[in-house]
Amino acid sequence: MTFAFFGEMMLRLSPPGRELLLQTPKLDVAIAGAEANVATGLACLGHNVAMISAVADNPLGAAAVGELRRRGVDTRRVLAAPGRMGLYFLTPGAGLRASEIVYDRANSVFAARPAESWDWDALLDGATRLHLSGITPALGPNTAAAAIAAAEAASARGIAVSFDGNYRAKLWEAWDSDPRGVLTQLIRHADILFGNHRDISLLLGEQFSGDGADRRREAAEAAFAAFPKLQLIASTARHVDDVDSHRIAARVDTREGGHQTEELRVSGIVDRIGGGDAFAAGVLHGLLEGGDARAMAEAGLALTALKHSLPGDASLFTRADLAAFAEGGLDVRR
Repeated sequence: MTFAFFGEMMLRLSPPGRELLLQTPKLDVAIAGAEANVATGLACLGHNVAMISAVADNPLGAAAVGELRRRGVDTRRVLAAPGRMGLYFLTPGAGLRASEIVYDRANSVFAARPAESWDWDALLDGATRLHLSGITPALGPNTAAAAIAAAEAASARGIAVSFDGNYRAKLWEAWDSDPRGVLTQLIRHADILFGNHRDISLLLGEQFSGDGADRRREAAEAAFAAFPKLQLIASTARHVDDVDSHRIAARVDTREGGHQTEELRVSGIVDRIGGGDAFAAGVLHGLLEGGDARAMAEAGLALTALKHSLPGDASLFTRADLAAFAEGGLDVRR
């Protein structure tokens, strides 16, 4: 069983510690990309995953591919071509100062690749699930068309599709886009949606009047009614006390009902970026392990909580780490 992930692989550059961007002339580099993060998280948990992407045919692209391969991701479907890698710059927050992201990914190899150049017969061969996110179609008309073609190709072959909303207004606003129209086309093919009531409001053009769990269930029921293929919706609820301390709960809804975890306080945060991707990896891990809504929600919450302790974009935690988290206790493991 192989899960395939289609999306851009990037480089993340950030100042050391909690400095402002270019406060001193130093930048730390990490491999990034929403779909690549989920693939890496699942690979570290022992699952078979493959990345579908395009990178620059230079040492930067080779480093990105090498990092995923080192974590156990099948990178044979990653293409290399002349051009540039997509970048983003992260200024980490501190205290009451929020983190800030600057994108520099226009005209990257991935974004510029024509939609018709992706050979979905070959790229989806052997896959049992295709995972996409809303970041890919937000990059421009080429990637929007490619994401739709990927979802259509997967559906035609009986391959399940999971979709993470990952709405990025800055990316959509950079071109003459139709976020609602494009995302609706993609979610029509999905059986799993990672998104909350705000994502569903964007898709359906309606607001939900409840509060907390009730509002999320109301939104889930509306999404199930609008998208017949959809069987599961997973989301997190985050309350930010300051950049070092968040309270997070996880929720999984099915057509029959849902489960929402208790709120978990995550303090001493090292890096919150990629927490949503870790959540998606945890939920998919729970699915692969045959878990119900509760098990999937708890696995997602555990992995996202652990990710907050780790620098970089991706979760690198193993089954043993998840088991230790479930057991509790923060003494040294010897």
